[in-house]
Amino acid sequence: MTWQPQSLPSDHPPVNSSAIGVLLINLGTPDGPDPESVKRYLKQFLSDRRVIEIPPIAWQPILRGIILNTRPKKSSEAYSKIWTKRGSPLADITAQQAEAITGAFGDKVIVDYAMRYGKPSIEMRLAKLMEQGCDRILIAPMYPQYCAATTATVFDEVARVLGSMRWQPALRFVPPYHDDSNYLDALADDLTRQVAALAFQPEVMLLSFHGMPLRTLEKGDPYYCQCQKTARLLRERLASRPEFAGVRFETTFQSRFGPARWLEPSTDTTLIEEGQKGTKRLVVAAPGFAADCVETLEELALEGRDEFIEAGGTDYAVMDCLNVSEAGVAMIKRMITRELSGWI
Repeated sequence: MTWQPQSLPSDHPPVNSSAIGVLLINLGTPDGPDPESVKRYLKQFLSDRRVIEIPPIAWQPILRGIILNTRPKKSSEAYSKIWTKRGSPLADITAQQAEAITGAFGDKVIVDYAMRYGKPSIEMRLAKLMEQGCDRILIAPMYPQYCAATTATVFDEVARVLGSMRWQPALRFVPPYHDDSNYLDALADDLTRQVAALAFQPEVMLLSFHGMPLRTLEKGDPYYCQCQKTARLLRERLASRPEFAGVRFETTFQSRFGPARWLEPSTDTTLIEEGQKGTKRLVVAAPGFAADCVETLEELALEGRDEFIEAGGTDYAVMDCLNVSEAGVAMIKRMITRELSGWI
């Protein structure tokens, strides 16, 4: 006897499914550049045990008693310098990246974005994708190099959110793409375009990555090694191009925080040393950032300029991240298309 499906009961809830979601995720941003918004953001960010690997019983009194009462004012001043009418540059650019690839993968694929810390949250966006019928979701952490303090926190938060859901989607994660030829070729092409447009020929290009405490490397985090590999492969691509003839490349790490020893050499120290030893024309690229943010627009572009010029330099420029450049958007499309293989 052949089984026949029974008709649905009249009170059966409607089911929305069969769509595919793509969620671009970046680190995060405060809701505004004011100290109170920055304080809320830093509290969430610096309470993540992947970010600060000090036992909470020791760290939380320091965070709540000292850092959250002093750092928000300084960070607020930095954010105020780069805030736009569209809000946070990082959130705005990530939203533009999602918009730029919307429609590229067919009608059933819905593209959105989220911030790991701040808004729009991963929880908010996952719930929205589920409401739109996405029973398969590709999570795309926009971190080229894997780090427990960035990539792994996305895994943690996605798992936490799904832990409360009865009907969970099938998941895929975009892997780190530090040595992906699509990413490296896009970087090389876009940096070549930007350097060619400069009014001066650089002597030195710093490849500046976000820093991490040295103990992360000692504990086995691959971040440092992946940054070095990105730098090496990018140098190989750029060295043969006329725009980079005679340019010396240096790999550095920025954004040191706290008294612990961090990955070296540091970007700020290197900028000062380059100016002091006679380098006059220098440019900085940030291949670890998928979108411009306070670390590139304020720390590198403003603080870095002052450090280099005061040390004796004359010409200084910070290259834009891939953002929504032609090369950058094409790279994201190719990467997402590859990871959606079998779903579309």
